[in-house]
Parts: sequence; C-alpha cells; structure tokens
Amino acid sequence: MAKIKGLWAREILDSRGIPTIEATLWLDNGGIVATSIATGTSIGKYEAVELRDGGERMMGLGVLQAVANVNQIIAPKVVGLDPTEQAKIDQMMIELDGTNNKKHLGANAILAVSQVVMKAAALAIGKPLYYYVKEKYQLTNFLRVPNAVYTLISGGEHGADNLDIQGFQIIPASYLEFDQSLDMAVNLFHQLEKILINKKVSHSVGLIGSFTPNLFSNTDVFDLLVEAVKTANYTLTQDLFFGIDAAASSFFVNGKYHLRDKTDGFSGEEMVNYYKKIKDLYHVFYFEDPFREADQKNWQELMEDIGDSTRIISDSLTATNLKRTQEAIDKKLANTIVIKPNQVGTISETIAVIKLAKSANWQTVVSHRSGGTNDDFIADFAVGIGANYIKFGPPNRGERVAKYNRLLMIHNELKQAQTPSPTNQSNTAT
Repeated sequence: MAKIKGLWAREILDSRGIPTIEATLWLDNGGIVATSIATGTSIGKYEAVELRDGGERMMGLGVLQAVANVNQIIAPKVVGLDPTEQAKIDQMMIELDGTNNKKHLGANAILAVSQVVMKAAALAIGKPLYYYVKEKYQLTNFLRVPNAVYTLISGGEHGADNLDIQGFQIIPASYLEFDQSLDMAVNLFHQLEKILINKKVSHSVGLIGSFTPNLFSNTDVFDLLVEAVKTANYTLTQDLFFGIDAAASSFFVNGKYHLRDKTDGFSGEEMVNYYKKIKDLYHVFYFEDPFREADQKNWQELMEDIGDSTRIISDSLTATNLKRTQEAIDKKLANTIVIKPNQVGTISETIAVIKLAKSANWQTVVSHRSGGTNDDFIADFAVGIGANYIKFGPPNRGERVAKYNRLLMIHNELKQAQTPSPTNQSNTAT
C-alpha cells in the first residue's frame, strides 16, 4: 500500500472572497491529490472552531496560522503513514489539538488534512472516491445519487435584507433520475428569472447564487415558485415539492420569531402553526432549522404534529456533533439531519454522526456551505455514505455547479456499471 510522502497547505479564497485552506498530498507511488475546505456564513455556536488570523490583513479572516499548523505540526506526523488508516490519522490530529472544539490547530486545518487523506486513500487503491467510501464504511448497500434539494431563492444571511427565511427550495420527486432532477432545477431557475423580470422584481442573486427578490412577505415566495412550476408544465406534489431552510435563530429577537409576515413577531407556538399552514397551502415537505437551538419544546411540537409526513431537519441544532445528535434523537426533536464535515472537523467524526443518525432511522442531508470552492469531494462523499438528500445550492455559479457536474459523472458511471455489456447479452435475433 502506498504511503504518504508529503503534505502541504496554502491559503486560497472561497466563493465569497474569504480565505480558506487548500491541502495537497503526495504518495510515495507518485500519486497526488488536493482538496479545499468550504466555510460557512451562518455558523452555529456548537460548530468546531475555524482558526482565523485576526489583525488587518484579509479583514482579519486570513488562515495563515491554520496553514502553518498543517505544514509545521501535522504534516511531519502523517508522512510515512498509510492513507487508508483514516481513523488513526484523524485521532492523531484530535490529540495534537487537545481541545474539545479544535480551536488550537483549527477545525479548518484539521479537516483539510482529513479530507485530503481520504482522497489519497481512494487514489492509492485505484477506486473512485464514492466507491471507496461505500466499501470502507458500509453505510449503504446501493450506490445512487441522492435526491437533490435546490435552493432557488435566498433570504436571511444569504440574501440581501429582502426576506427573513434563509432558503426556499424545490425538491424533485424521488422517482426522477439525477439528470432529470437537474434538468428540472435548471428549467425552473431560468423560468423564475423570467417571472421576476416580467414582474419588475429584483432578480439579483445572493451569497450562494440564488435569487433575492424584494417581496412583501416570505409566503409571497411560494406564489412565485408555484407560477414557475406551472409555467414549466410540472405538477406540484407529483413532480416536485417545496422546502425551506428557516435558519430561525437568525430572526429570533427578544423572545419572538420576527418575520415580515406579522408585524409584532411570532411566538414559538405561532411559528408551529405558521409552518403547518404553509405545509398545507404550498405542500412544503422540508423544514430545516425551523426554531432556534434552545427552543426544544417547539421542535417536539412540530415533530408530533407533522413529523410523520414531513422532513423536520436539524442543522445548527445538531451541528454534526455526536452528543448533540444523540440528545436530539432521544428527545425526538427532528427526523432528518444535515451533515457538514466542517462543523465537526474530521471525516471520522462525521462518519460517527451519520452512523448514529442512520441507526435511529433518521434521514441524512449532505450539505455544502455558503463559502464554497470548486472542490467536489462532498459529492462523492454523499453518494458513498448513502445520503438521502444533497443540498448544494442553485444550479448556478462555479462552486455549486462543480458538485452537480461531478454528480452527473457519478450518475453516468453508475448507469454504465448497471448496464450489461453486449457480450454478456443473449442473442435474441431470429
């Protein structure tokens, strides 16, 4: 088995023009792999710590210290190791850091190494990354591209002070092949742009490339989406469903959830009724972070009321953290979990959370971050762990499209693998 010969990191920029880390690894058989780390904008308080330099350079957001931690502290420890020993290498870095939130070396430094090691292992055994992940962790018996959740309209911290809810999504029906799903998303994205232009509504795009229209209320978004669906000749609830990423902590102020839909804000109980209303009116199937993390009573209430027919998704609530995920499972706060490796900082810890969620019959959503790069690691990872959904943003902008293009390639490879070769087919000609 090939061994790690060298490891080197550098500072690069993410899709927001904010620094992040790229790591390159050399194997002693001549193989070379590289990876770069996505970073978030709406960062939950339970996430592992990204190490930033502070000071004036790069607005204080530089990662030169984290890069130095890779090159000077971690790299000498991994040279000579077998890249397939993911758990051993990840644990070594956790111990080198010595904190419970990776604030010493930085979760960004540690994940850059953890991620590039996994890429190197797949290269060393000569298998696609998604196949290597499947075989190593045995989290799925069947390789397929997960259902996609496409964010077409953004508000909150991803928008332009236009809407309170962070993301409005379409979710193509599960019977569609991935190429058909992507075709639908592209069609609706451009239909929506035409509708916004015709209505003389802003069609500028936000942080992740989705539209940020200036509307009177959050529910107005669904009327636009319904119009786009009808114009494109799709049928709601048959061909697709709607979803939201509320990111409710961002609009919780002074004891109430403040949406422009109601002048004096919503109580937690009123938010439960608001979500039930839009579920019934607009067939919203997917509710991500519907309440702030501490509002466990209303998480439970929403689960009791609509959890049997709807995805109630935890992101900031669980933060890809094993302890917080177990608590959410025990208290029945959700039925689906968002998985973001940079929330916890190593691939091994990410896998542990996925295993726990799957053992509780929760579904999984493998997600991008708002600060993306052109790295497509997360696409292979989602397929390899058997995720139920992927959430990579709109079919727009290079850092998002890189993931979709990779999924198209994986989709084609899997179809080819399932197609019998002509030499193995019986001759039915007469």
